[in-house]
Amino acid sequence: MFKYTKHTLKKIELILEESGYIIRYEKGNFQSGYAIVQDKKIAIVNKFFDTEARINVLLDILATVEIPAEILSEKSAKFYKQIQKNAAEEE
Repeated sequence: MFKYTKHTLKKIELILEESGYIIRYEKGNFQSGYAIVQDKKIAIVNKFFDTEARINVLLDILATVEIPAEILSEKSAKFYKQIQKNAAEEE
């Protein structure tokens, strides 16, 4: 498991950004705390969430999208594999 810090949040945001996603923090009526804009790589997250909630939301998004490890930087790919390993252990 990893710590819920702003540094961890930045690492997860970087993974999504390297895979072409734009992350925006805005207010709105989100049932699950986030929305993915149809046919575009834009993730909108509730701006009122604290760091832990933002991390959990971005992890949910990572679980629903396919990200080829080849397009990620070496550091991001390593962290992404760690995230996948933690998700597999929790199931």
